[in-house]
Amino acid sequence: MTGMTGNLRYTDRTEGGRRLARELEEMQRADGLPDPLVLALPRGGVPVAQEVARALRAPLDVVVARKIGLPGRPEFGIGAIAGEDPPVFDADALQMLGLTEDRLSAEVAHERGELHRRERLYRGDRPAPRTAQRTLVVVDDGLATGVTARAALRHLRRQRPERLVLAVPVGAPQSVTALREEADVVICPQQPEPFEAVGLWYEDFPQTSDEEVVAALHPTTAR
Repeated sequence: MTGMTGNLRYTDRTEGGRRLARELEEMQRADGLPDPLVLALPRGGVPVAQEVARALRAPLDVVVARKIGLPGRPEFGIGAIAGEDPPVFDADALQMLGLTEDRLSAEVAHERGELHRRERLYRGDRPAPRTAQRTLVVVDDGLATGVTARAALRHLRRQRPERLVLAVPVGAPQSVTALREEADVVICPQQPEPFEAVGLWYEDFPQTSDEEVVAALHPTTAR
């Protein structure tokens, strides 16, 4: 499915990546993406980011951020972490649920451990790429609450990039608007209302595996 108009679904993440790539190539031609580095939010952002990196002829890596879930309901994200940075919480959600940040310390510790495990798995012995004074293009497969992307963007901003771009094929309009405060540019071609969930906007939306992430980042050693 190409030439999407209105709120239509992408065929899969690869098509979403190609849609983003077209817009980012236009920016690149206008010299708006000097020295780009494409950073996927794993795992679902990786197949999207592969298409972007290929089109921009840019290196591909990951920025690992982890959602902090509600105790007993880990799928319900109320915060996120990236690197060793303090957690980023949805303050409105905490207040509505009567929770404090201290109450979530166990969940934060668990996700911090998983974050480091994934970084070691995905990157292996390679050092983290240089991020200072270059254009960072952060890619995911979509934005629901946007809290994970917010944590990743704040983590990267501390590394003093030349420009910070967030690119997603689809997102909730309110989340896209909110994240314009964190990134220099936000690209999101599809902003349907009501949004509900990222997976609804793809015809084929399988879970991306750790093995697929490793293969994308280490193509010469993938079997």
